Amino acid sequence: MSTSTTASVSTHILDTSVGRPAEGVAVQLSARAGSTADWQALGGSATDADGRCKDLPALPEGTTHVRLDFAVEPYFEKSANQKADAQQDAPANRDSGAGVFFPEVAITFAVVPGEHYHVPLLLNPFGYSVYRGS
Repeated sequence: MSTSTTASVSTHILDTSVGRPAEGVAVQLSARAGSTADWQALGGSATDADGRCKDLPALPEGTTHVRLDFAVEPYFEKSANQKADAQQDAPANRDSGAGVFFPEVAITFAVVPGEHYHVPLLLNPFGYSVYRGS
């Protein structure tokens, strides 16, 4: 939870290739105080059945930048056999090689104290998008 001296972060993932939350994706949270400071790993979590990380660590005072690292390749590898054949032009049936083009997704954003930042990830094997949610 944010305070007047810190910001807070939450996230969730929707697998747009199947229209469902992405369960079991590891998410790591890092922060830094200033654009030239070193990143400090704060810890992580994994998405639940609703695709949400409900227990990300709190941000330290002075945080100006946050990075969320999503390990999506294991999620797609685990679910490929169940989902790929049911989809039209499924990744497993393409001539592109690997079943997932982006094995990890790193999102970096600026924060200010007192604000909450919800950062949803819309994900599929060959692309993703993010936005500041509410």
